[in-house]
Order: sequence, then structure tokens, then C-alpha cells
Amino acid sequence: MDCVLKLASQRAVVIFSKSTCCMCHAIKRLFYEQGVSPMVYELDELINGREIERALVRLGCSGPTLPAVFVGGKLVGSSKNVLTLHIDGSLKKMLKDAGALWL
Repeated sequence: MDCVLKLASQRAVVIFSKSTCCMCHAIKRLFYEQGVSPMVYELDELINGREIERALVRLGCSGPTLPAVFVGGKLVGSSKNVLTLHIDGSLKKMLKDAGALWL
């Protein structure tokens, strides 16, 4: 779990993903289209990917565990949480506060 928190705090936006997951792709695209360059960890391509995924569950990722999005080192959640924040406009403020957006 400490490993996940350390990775999540290294950039303003960190996404734990799987390269074959369509919702992971959609969430990554959402951030890229807003001008954010997230650090993306593709768990299916990492040796310790399953261990990281189990740690994400222990941190509170529920439902579909992936994508797991961290902004400013804090867990935002999965695609449902991110899309809800995007629709109500609060995601942009979070990104600005974390230093991921300049405008």
C-alpha cells in the first residue's frame, strides 16, 4: 500500500490502468484532452501489477478497481467518480489546485 501512495504522490495526476481496459482508455483520453499529462501505470504490463491492484482495493477503490485516479496524491476513485467530477465542473478545480492545469 505504501508503494501505491508513493507512486501516486510523484505527479499531479496518476492513473493506475490496464492497457486492455476501455474505460481506462476513456479516462486517460479525458485527461489528455484537457491538457493534463498524467503518469500512467499499466498494471497488466508491470511485474507487481496484481499486488498494486490489491493495494488499491485496500485503499478504497471499489466497483471496477481500474482505472484508479489520484489527483494531488489523493485518491479520486474510478471512472464513475472522475466522470461525475468532470460533469459537475469540480474536476477542473482539483486539477488546477494540484498544479496539473495552468489555465
